[in-house]
Formats: sequence, C-alpha cells, structure tokens
Amino acid sequence: MADFGIPHFQNDIGVTTILVGARRFMCIGARPPFDHPHVFIDLGTDTEAICSYCGTHYKLKPGLLPTQAEPQDCVWDEHAAAA
Repeated sequence: MADFGIPHFQNDIGVTTILVGARRFMCIGARPPFDHPHVFIDLGTDTEAICSYCGTHYKLKPGLLPTQAEPQDCVWDEHAAAA
C-alpha cells in the first residue's frame, strides 16, 4: 500500500469485478510499468463504483479488510513489488 494509507488495486488479470474492503482507494489499472494514471475512488455511501479510466468495476464486500480484495491478486503493494 502507499505510504499515505490509501489502498491501491490493479487489474492485470482482467476480471470484470473486484471486491474490495475499502471505501476509499486508488485504481492503478495494471501493475507498473503498464499502470494508468492513478484514479482516486471514494464510494461514500455507495457500495460500488467503476474506474473512470479503465472501466474496472469495484464492489464493497463487508468483512474484507481495507487492504484486501477478491481476487487477492488485485491488491497492489508498492513495497512488496520493489523487494
């Protein structure tokens, strides 16, 4: 996750919908270097949103932690990728 605490999610595997535990997050599209400009998404009181850049559909799944997603491969951790 980013140092400032906003979870980042990506969709390299090309799924239609990503279930997330966060109400506020960033969509990066694909893993770098193929990522798109990072799009901030705030669900507010909604339970789903579509990334305006890549069209990935995100749905809130109660029970997931803010740093979790289904599929789990869609979580982007910048620090793990650099290791």
